[in-house]
Formats: sequence, C-alpha cells, structure tokens
Amino acid sequence: MVSKRRILREAVMRVLFQYDFNPDDYKNFAELELKKISDSSLKADFQRYVRAIFENLSQIDEIISRYLINWSFERISYLERSLLRLGTYELVFEPNVPIEVTLDEMIEIAKKYGTEESGKFINGVLDKIAKAEAPSEKFNL
Repeated sequence: MVSKRRILREAVMRVLFQYDFNPDDYKNFAELELKKISDSSLKADFQRYVRAIFENLSQIDEIISRYLINWSFERISYLERSLLRLGTYELVFEPNVPIEVTLDEMIEIAKKYGTEESGKFINGVLDKIAKAEAPSEKFNL
C-alpha cells in the first residue's frame, strides 16, 4: 500500500515535471492533480507544497546548482530535476520532515519512474544539500 505522503510527493513531482514542459500551464495541471486527491489534509498539504515550491523556485534551483558536480542544471532530466526540486524543498523548507525520510522517498520515486542511476544521482545531490543546507534542528528529528 502506498503511503499518503508518497501520494503527495508523486503528485507534486508530476506538477514540477509538467512545469518543465509548459511553465505557463502548471497551475492548470496542479488543479488536475488536486482533483485526484481524495484526502482533505493531503489536499491542503499538496496546495501548500506547490505554492511554497513555486514561491521559492529560484532559490531552490540556485541551491541545487551549487551541488551539481560536472553537471549543468539544464542538462538534468525533467524527472530528476523535479525530484531534486521537491527534495530540496523538503530538506530546506519543511521543518518536520526528517532528512532520511526525504532522501529515501526521493530515491524510491526516482527508481520507480526513472532508473537505478536516477536514484543514485538524486541521493548524491540531495545528500550534499542536506548536509550543507538543512536547518540544524532537522538533524535531531
């Protein structure tokens, strides 16, 4: 059985993925994803995540770019970019989500939708971001 948080993360990932294809239409796509979610608390979390990620997107992308070694941000696949954005958001802006949970979830979603290599790439970048950018209190969760 898929957890509620996994449903949330995959829905947000799909919105971020769609954003790379058509930046002007992501809000419509977010509305479609929202309609698929039946749990009211999950709907609220989805809306909060999407709103906060897009409000902080340039900062999130800047953080990711700092930890890419031998990669340019533009070269990253849409799937991996979506997961890096979501993972970075959780690591830096979601105080109650443990680092290990974010890393594990992003790796598992990467493997589900991408390849084994996608999971390794996501893990490598997000691990660096967690160590350098996550608030210190997250290390005690």
